[in-house]
Amino acid sequence: MPNPTTLATTPHVAFVPIADKDKALAFYRDQLGLTLIEDQSPFALIFDLNGTMLRATFVGDFKPHPFTILGWRVPDIESTCRELSAKGVPFNRYPGMNDSDPLAIWTAPGGTKVAWFTDSFGNVLSLQQD
Repeated sequence: MPNPTTLATTPHVAFVPIADKDKALAFYRDQLGLTLIEDQSPFALIFDLNGTMLRATFVGDFKPHPFTILGWRVPDIESTCRELSAKGVPFNRYPGMNDSDPLAIWTAPGGTKVAWFTDSFGNVLSLQQD
């Protein structure tokens, strides 16, 4: 008898709220470089996140949360920050961060490096290098 499908072994889907198609395309496709898979749905834009589906869901007016809702593990955070900065993505600075770091990268006590930025709708996104 085959094992039943479990959530731990099936593909997952990530969601991010958006309010405007053109702004979402300009940010997620053009600035971040994500591959657009579908833009014909009245409910969401679909992007590929290296094999994971990202549904940028139309929600109309909403208030973004002040915490990270989507992030990426990257092998070289400094070069990724420079690349995104060159495409016009500004990085966030928070209290307690080293203000002298030109890339706004924070190093956690355990050594993980993190940089935060917001999309066109105020959603907080992050980069992480372990």
